[in-house]
Amino acid sequence: MTGINSEMSRRNVLRAIGLGAVAVGGGGLLGACGGLKGSGGSSSGALKIGYVSPQTGPLAGFGAADEFIVKQIREALRDGITAGGKKTKIEIIVKDSQSNPNRASDVARQLIFEDKVDLIVASSTPDTTNPVADQCEANGIPCVGTIAPWEAWYFGRGAKEGTEFRYTTMFYFGMTEITNCFVSMWDRMGTNKKVATLWPNDSDANAFRQGFPPVMKRKGYTMVDGGSYQNGISDYSAQIAKFKGAGAELFTTTPLPPDFNTYWKQAAQQGYRPKLATVAKVMLFPSEAEALGPLANNIATDVWWSPVHPYKSTLDGTTAQQLADNYAKDTGKQWTQALGSVYSLFEIAVSALGSADDPRDRKAVAQELKDMKIECMGGALDFTAGPVPGVAVQKLAGAQWRKGKDFAWDLVIVDNSQVPHVPVGGDLLPTG
Repeated sequence: MTGINSEMSRRNVLRAIGLGAVAVGGGGLLGACGGLKGSGGSSSGALKIGYVSPQTGPLAGFGAADEFIVKQIREALRDGITAGGKKTKIEIIVKDSQSNPNRASDVARQLIFEDKVDLIVASSTPDTTNPVADQCEANGIPCVGTIAPWEAWYFGRGAKEGTEFRYTTMFYFGMTEITNCFVSMWDRMGTNKKVATLWPNDSDANAFRQGFPPVMKRKGYTMVDGGSYQNGISDYSAQIAKFKGAGAELFTTTPLPPDFNTYWKQAAQQGYRPKLATVAKVMLFPSEAEALGPLANNIATDVWWSPVHPYKSTLDGTTAQQLADNYAKDTGKQWTQALGSVYSLFEIAVSALGSADDPRDRKAVAQELKDMKIECMGGALDFTAGPVPGVAVQKLAGAQWRKGKDFAWDLVIVDNSQVPHVPVGGDLLPTG
């Protein structure tokens, strides 16, 4: 894979995402750090890894498993690692971005200047990953992020074609993977090929707004655009009426989770039920399915990690299934996709620190990140392969929410065209 679809203009992506980044970054700085607490105390001479994610706020679902993961990583690293030819303790310091980009930037500065970390990892949407990466790039701190489409991370931070960041890296999927995932499911539904699109004005959705239309056109689909809207609106009647009037039998969106909850309930009330809904950034986690109740049935989404993915830890050999089972046993909660991604952040960080001749040489550690090829809890990741320097791409499965067995809802793999090594668990069924 060499980049986004040839029909896309990366210049247009940059323009669109940049505008979105300005919009979401305009809020005021939030108050004191909430969510998870950092480590209980410093270890003399320890290597310090900072972690930033949205543990509170509208994106808190992405951080629901953080406490468990950090505990697992601390346990796996309790004896330290060999770095620079000697055994060294690892200290992890956790910060909450509160789902706010200004807050994410602020806590990244705290990690750099107050906690004096050696490396920072960041997770979950450009609202957190981008400002953290910007602070790391500006201050020469190695950083790896995840759970943000690479275009929204790369172009959204002002990168231009052919340029690269020196200290910051990313692993996740891009527009090629998500469009192929959704179109593969659309092609199997036998619809009129009209797709209702509901994309807000933020960095995530602006990437989708640029990435999807060229693929739709090439594949014979017609877009029914609901128009750009501001996050947090409470009335979607105009968009719903437009979708109904056009007879759009397919629906896709990339909203904030609370906004989708509002929209989907209103759509049901107003009689709009597409044959298939394929959604991104939302319905990734069980809590969102539970909030919708019966309306969650057969909503489709993308899956980059699950218990049935044949991946395992580089730290202690734990498999994806074991990680999910341990999470359920420890917390009483159902697995989430963020488990695999956040776990992999720390695997990558440890590998980079351990591979550098001097783990406190920030340039050397950053280069280890950019040169990394690793098979870990997140699968086979190659940061040298592109589509741009320092980005490793993950392939996607398609899945639908179904009534569960041990929990209220299960996310069932229904399309593995990109990842044939991941087993399918059920047939693709209509949403409506």
